[in-house]
Amino acid sequence: MSSTPKHFRQAALALGVTLMLAGCAGPNPRDPYESYNRAVFSFNDTVDTYALKPVATVYRDVTPSFVQTGVGNFFGNLGDAWTAVNNLLQGKGEAGMTDVTRFALNSTLGILGLFDIASEAGLQKHKEDFGQTLGTWGVSSGPYLMLPLLGPSTVRDTVALPADFAGNIWRYKDPVHVRNIGTGVNLVDTRASLLDATSMLEDAALDRYEFIRDGYLQRRESQIHPDGDGPSNSKKQDPATDEGAPAAKPEGAPDAAAPAAPAAPVTPQGAAPAPAETKPAEKSATVSSESAPKELNSGTPAASDASL
Repeated sequence: MSSTPKHFRQAALALGVTLMLAGCAGPNPRDPYESYNRAVFSFNDTVDTYALKPVATVYRDVTPSFVQTGVGNFFGNLGDAWTAVNNLLQGKGEAGMTDVTRFALNSTLGILGLFDIASEAGLQKHKEDFGQTLGTWGVSSGPYLMLPLLGPSTVRDTVALPADFAGNIWRYKDPVHVRNIGTGVNLVDTRASLLDATSMLEDAALDRYEFIRDGYLQRRESQIHPDGDGPSNSKKQDPATDEGAPAAKPEGAPDAAAPAAPAAPVTPQGAAPAPAETKPAEKSATVSSESAPKELNSGTPAASDASL
């Protein structure tokens, strides 16, 4: 019984830390519909916890690994066809032809895609959708959205979903009941492949919603702009404003005048010139790169060093 107050104090402390962290976190400008998105996330999480995750766990534990691999390869091969279309639409000719070759090779020698022969032959697998194509064309992602049963998305990716559904070859499979069974198997197999990742997420993340949102947005940005040339990195520092660079001279400003030479002494008319005073020649000091002033080594005026 004496441990009960201690547990209450620990719970109150944990609650206080959570509220403090929540109070420090400001609103994300890319998530203006956060209250709605959190409600949908809670709904999706409930469906996953009580329906999808248990089925996926049984599927992973009962189904032989080679069967799971075959299922993943089969639907992955169908996805290569739509990936090829999107790569070609994005102007990635080499990647698009690689996807076409993968699809042809796996669909024939790989027995309808059950075996991934193309990867063993060195053909890289890609994953492209129409949302990425729109992003490559310059369409902004828009606000973040959490879609019921479909998960994280953006306004741009949501608009692209009808094209992605139309580009799914399995969508045209007849009869309908076979199509529905295959769709269900693909869903369960995909969820089973993510069981370990979601377990780590549940153990590590303080706010799973924020973790998933930020990770999704960063991943989509890297998929569309793999070289880091996206809008967030488009602002580059102007070389003229770099620290340590000499300031540009205003147009029309006069150049600094050179110091005037000392005037020669005036000798009165008729007077004999005074004999020039001779001094012993002084040995000029050798200036090394270490003893020279900083501005001589760097080529930068000394005035600019004050701003460093």
